[in-house]
Amino acid sequence: MIEIELTQTRHLAVGDTLVSASGAEYEVTRVHKVGRGIRVDYVASDGRTGRFTAAPDAISRVRRALAAAG
Repeated sequence: MIEIELTQTRHLAVGDTLVSASGAEYEVTRVHKVGRGIRVDYVASDGRTGRFTAAPDAISRVRRALAAAG
């Protein structure tokens, strides 16, 4: 089972995977502050790239990248 959590945009990190309501997945490649917002660059599972800007407290559906156990 895949666990998806809701998190504020300010807590996104490179390597996180955004999951749309329809199940499409987008890997976060860059997160940076722009004015009062957060700009998130991503790559879709089919290789398309894109970006969006959101308020820091906006909610996103995220599947977190897991750190390798050592």
